[in-house]
Amino acid sequence: MTPANRVTDDHFQSWLNQVNEACGHFNGRKLDPGFVGQLEKCQVGQISMSIVDMTQVNLFRGQREIRASGADNYYAVLQLAGTSRIEHQQACIELQAGDLTLIDASTPLDMHFHQRSRQLSLILPRAQVQSGTRGVGVACAKRIEAKTPLASMARQMMIEAGRTQYMANNESLAVLDALIALLRPAISHDAIPGSHERMFRKALALIDQNITCESLSPEFIAREVGISMRSLYRIFAKHELVIAQYIRNRRLDFCAESLRNPAMDQKVSSLGYAWGFSDSSYFSTAFKARFGMTPGEYRKRHAN
Repeated sequence: MTPANRVTDDHFQSWLNQVNEACGHFNGRKLDPGFVGQLEKCQVGQISMSIVDMTQVNLFRGQREIRASGADNYYAVLQLAGTSRIEHQQACIELQAGDLTLIDASTPLDMHFHQRSRQLSLILPRAQVQSGTRGVGVACAKRIEAKTPLASMARQMMIEAGRTQYMANNESLAVLDALIALLRPAISHDAIPGSHERMFRKALALIDQNITCESLSPEFIAREVGISMRSLYRIFAKHELVIAQYIRNRRLDFCAESLRNPAMDQKVSSLGYAWGFSDSSYFSTAFKARFGMTPGEYRKRHAN
């Protein structure tokens, strides 16, 4: 390793440590030598937030990172500049400048930042969110578009909170309650979801239940859900997903989690077969395309 590479790697690890300290445990990898990363933490009363600048990086959390974090919170994520791609709770969204979304820290998360990106991440205690949404299910990974009045008001509230020098605990809790109340229409699941949403959730459950089966396919899912192939594709398209791609990525994510688990000593050559891939060469190619390295390299990278 050249001295320049060593400095870059040291900077990345130092930045990742800052992220872990401020936002809970994450793993990560550089997507390109052009990586840039900075973090500014802000604590005002009971309000805890971080402003993170990053370029060419992939941040992700699996069960190991979630267990290591311990804290049980939600995060309100505001895209201040640039773009980001977020995969969370069977959804894949792209945030543009000014957009917001909600993230559940207790479930896996995968975020990609290819261009220069600046995000504000604000911790929302789970009990406050659930109280503020009046017991209705909380919808995460929904893009709240910048142009909506709701996003504009929430954005202003979050930015102003970060600029405030001092706030008493009761005042800061009131600000969090106000923000949650403002976001309620966007983050609340309907009590009785529509038929398309029910079919979508059933399809996702079937995929996870049969993820190791080589025979898992869009045709199988359509048949089990009881809809046509065209309807199945349309339902997934509403969530900006392609079903065959979703199945492949879900398998790859399970493979990656197995490789990160030191207790799993399964040979890489048989891992793909175990998660439903019928061709080891295709598995290795697909894995490298998604994670930027071969399965063997990925295991070595995460061995410690």
